[in-house]
Amino acid sequence: MINGKTILAVIPARGGSKGLPGKNIRELCGKPLILWTIDKAKKSKYLDTILVTSDSQEIIDIAKHGGAEVPFIRPTELASDYASTYDVVQHALNFYQDNEKKSFEYVVLLEPTSPLREDDDIDQIIECLVNREDEFDGVVSVGEVSEHPSIMKRLNNDSVKPFCNELVMTSRRQDNESAYFPYGVAYISKTSTFTDEKTFYPNRCMAFLINRYQNYEIDDLYDFLCVECVMKNEWGLI
Repeated sequence: MINGKTILAVIPARGGSKGLPGKNIRELCGKPLILWTIDKAKKSKYLDTILVTSDSQEIIDIAKHGGAEVPFIRPTELASDYASTYDVVQHALNFYQDNEKKSFEYVVLLEPTSPLREDDDIDQIIECLVNREDEFDGVVSVGEVSEHPSIMKRLNNDSVKPFCNELVMTSRRQDNESAYFPYGVAYISKTSTFTDEKTFYPNRCMAFLINRYQNYEIDDLYDFLCVECVMKNEWGLI
């Protein structure tokens, strides 16, 4: 709770993963991937409820043992490749409202595929939004990327074409306007805005800039190996 307002953290972790099968429970520097997110969430002084939503009993067992709430098994229709993040999070909000008569002023999305969080990142991002709640309804963690959109290409048969014709490609990288990618350290929204606009990118959305070493999301084995190396280098893990 912060300023008398309650906060729900939602950690989505379905069992199916095509890019890296079983990634949410894959051992990363000594513990299952999902536990890195649960453990960082537990360090927050503002989160009232830490929920894991999953369709996998194995993930559920690990999450419960790690200290997260798992009051339901995610419905099959919300565990497919086509289920939206909005539907998954809204389902969690509805569950608490309908079954426990509990509502939250803020909702936080913590993706287990972005485990490179500092201990105080979650609370810092919450504070950023709460301190400027008159100006913004949501905040997203972003990292500056070196692969600038102006140099991206598309393939047209055997031909290489600009991906975005409207972007001018400069000869030097430093001449480009900075570009940012939303990494899953945390997405936070006022719950009412999330429900109304159906997104973690509301019209009034602010940015929280993360460190360069946090610019990773685990979608496949190569991402996983990179994150493992970063943890060993930045945090001295083995």
